[in-house]
Amino acid sequence: MGSEDPRAYPEDGEGPVHRVRLAPFLISPTAVTNAEFAAFVEATGYRTEAERYGWSFVFAGLLPDDFPPTRGVAAAPWWRQVEGADWRHPCGPQSDLDGLEDHPVVHVSWHDAAAYCAWAGVRLPTEAEWEYAARGGLTGCAFPWGDELEPGGKHRMNVWQGTFPQHNTEADGWLGTCPVREYEPNAFGLYNMTGNVWEWCHDWFDPTYYLRRVGDNPRGPESGVLRSTRGGSYLCHESYCRRYRVSARQGLTPDSSTGNTGFRVAADVPRS
Repeated sequence: MGSEDPRAYPEDGEGPVHRVRLAPFLISPTAVTNAEFAAFVEATGYRTEAERYGWSFVFAGLLPDDFPPTRGVAAAPWWRQVEGADWRHPCGPQSDLDGLEDHPVVHVSWHDAAAYCAWAGVRLPTEAEWEYAARGGLTGCAFPWGDELEPGGKHRMNVWQGTFPQHNTEADGWLGTCPVREYEPNAFGLYNMTGNVWEWCHDWFDPTYYLRRVGDNPRGPESGVLRSTRGGSYLCHESYCRRYRVSARQGLTPDSSTGNTGFRVAADVPRS
């Protein structure tokens, strides 16, 4: 587990490489879709944090040219605070989910993902489980299929092509999210473990966590400020965010809501 790639980000704490033992577990082949999240909302009446706050962060490149000016993030001005953006309206109040039923649900916080899991009788994967699943049986490789980003010139995940954030060539066929079963699965039959959307994990995030002996079945620190996300998203580009790798990690506050963060679910193996 982990990486010592010199192009990794020291502040993320991907390394050192270390051995981890895990108990058997189950994990979904895909991220939770808009259709699946809609079933949860219909059954429970749940309102996401973005719906309660009244806004969420949308990538500026997905907004119409005539969209009214909105407040941006100082360190990342391509993120715009959009009133009325939520999981039902991923690109703002003028958008909807028509044709996106099989895309991953976005604008969901860690708390929203945990609520879905409680309803569905599942849980979020730990970081260790997520990374083991993403690797698909490979050891030490950057991606779920190996070390080459585009083997044979073939796109294997949904990330940014072109010059970020000004121009996306959409060479992989997508500007925003793509369907959860787009591209080939890894050797474990899991789709889009890298690219498309960041995925919430169970763990609190600590960049120094892997510097200590984590033991079997690690579940992260006992407390913290940020929760871990894995996998990168459709906005990742080598020029500024080479986090579309199986060892890459990022911490977000558990109430964070953005248009490139979703989740997949896991479960313990039932005892016979």
